[in-house]
Amino acid sequence: MSKKRGLSVEEKRSRMMEFFFEKKDFFQLKELEKLCQKEKGITSMSVKEILTSLVDDGMVDTEKIGTSVYFWAFPSKASQTMKKKINDLNKKTEDTLNRKAQLEKLVTESKTKREDNKERDNILKELEKKKEENKQLISEVECYQECDPDVIEGVKNQVVLAKETINRWTGFQL
Repeated sequence: MSKKRGLSVEEKRSRMMEFFFEKKDFFQLKELEKLCQKEKGITSMSVKEILTSLVDDGMVDTEKIGTSVYFWAFPSKASQTMKKKINDLNKKTEDTLNRKAQLEKLVTESKTKREDNKERDNILKELEKKKEENKQLISEVECYQECDPDVIEGVKNQVVLAKETINRWTGFQL
C-alpha cells in the first residue's frame, strides 16, 4: 500500500503559477479553490494561503472591484519581473565594481603618498626584535617545563594510579 503524499508549499506555489499562466485569465477566490483542486491537485483549504503568499511576493496581482476580489498573473509579467531583477542585479554589480576600483585606487595612492618615516622604521625593527625575543623565551620556558612542580605532581599521581591498576589486575594486595 503506497501512501499518497501531499504537496509541499513550493510545489503548490509553482502549480498555481502554472495554472495562471495556462489560463491567462482573472479569477475570484471561489473559482480558484474549485479549479485549482480539479486541475492542479491543490486542496481548496490551502488555495487562499498559497494565493496570499504569491500576492505578497508580487507574483500574482489582485484588485478589489466592488465587493469582488480578482486575482491574475500573466506570463509577460513574470518575464518583466525577471528582466527588472536582472537589470537591478547588473546595476548593483556595476556599482560594487566601481566601489572596488575606487578603493583600490585609494590604497595605491595611500601607499605612494606615505613618506619614509624613520620613526616608523625604527618601531617596525623593534617589533621584529620583540617577536624574536618572545619566541626565544617561549622555547626556554618549554625547556624548564619538566622541572615544573605541577608537572612533577601530575606524573607522581599517574604513577600511583598505574601502580594501583596493576595491583588490581594482578590481584596483589599489600
